[in-house]
Amino acid sequence: MTTKTKLEYIWLDGYKPTQSLRSKTRIATDFGGTLEDCPVWCFDGSSTQQADGGSSDLLLKPVAIFSDPDRKDAFLVMTEVLNPDSTPHVSNGRATIDAGEDDEDFWFGFEQEYFLWDPQSNLPPGFPPGGFPPPQGPYYCSVGAKNSYGRQVVEEHLDACLEAGINVEGINAEVAAGQWEFQVFAKGAKRAGDEVWVARYLLERAGEEYGLAINWHPKPLGPTDWNGSGMHANFSNEVMRTCGDQATFTRICEGFGTQIPRHITVYGAHNEQRLTGLHETQRIDQFSYGVSDRGASIRIPVGTIEDGWKGRLEDRRPASNADPYKVAAAIVKTVKAALA
Repeated sequence: MTTKTKLEYIWLDGYKPTQSLRSKTRIATDFGGTLEDCPVWCFDGSSTQQADGGSSDLLLKPVAIFSDPDRKDAFLVMTEVLNPDSTPHVSNGRATIDAGEDDEDFWFGFEQEYFLWDPQSNLPPGFPPGGFPPPQGPYYCSVGAKNSYGRQVVEEHLDACLEAGINVEGINAEVAAGQWEFQVFAKGAKRAGDEVWVARYLLERAGEEYGLAINWHPKPLGPTDWNGSGMHANFSNEVMRTCGDQATFTRICEGFGTQIPRHITVYGAHNEQRLTGLHETQRIDQFSYGVSDRGASIRIPVGTIEDGWKGRLEDRRPASNADPYKVAAAIVKTVKAALA
């Protein structure tokens, strides 16, 4: 007797300046349940701004597989886009991570902020039509219907991530009304990117059930006194986790200060609207680092110092819409250069 399994192939399109998620379902017969059992597939790149109509076939190469928490006999298959000759497509951010830079020496913890968004009002839930709720302050880690908006979507997303096998480490309501955050930890740059993208996919799908979109823009409420959304990148490698040396951390931080274009270029579109020096950010044209300083470009967590200068750093500059593959690639390159 044959069995049928649904494989949801997920990829990133070619839209600029910010890519979107795409997916389609493939039915597999007697599926073995592993990544190796997922065949390379193709799609019409002319419909995703990744190819011309006269030569539109592009390839989807499976790179990670997760259980699908919402469908029976189904898996989520994260893929990367290849050209017909199997070379990486120009839109393939995962390919910016060199083979020698993708090992479990580097650990990443991404803090993904976002706004739930009502497509009808074009505002977050909790915002009255044509206006604003009371100023931010009571919404961060809030409880109760007066200050917390969209919790059911967020809780369902958390459960879905856990059921899928994504290493999500927590959730919380953020500073603005209708703004939330989830955190994902992974070892290895590519794995970290895979898990963040699939978690984003599951969040988009959870929102569909409630007629809510997910707004990844770093400053969706414009030049107002409301926080933007980031994707703070916590990172470490074996040297950082074991050195016990303040000078090593200083050298890494100063190395980041010499590579500002490398990072800002891939830290998300429209990030200049968020990195203004206000709302717990450093200006986009300045660089700083400091202990427990959420207004710095790089924050040195107090826990790193308490552990005897062993642990992690946090790059607070990546925007909520940044590609975690490209962010991780830039961080690995800069850390390795600083320690060389």
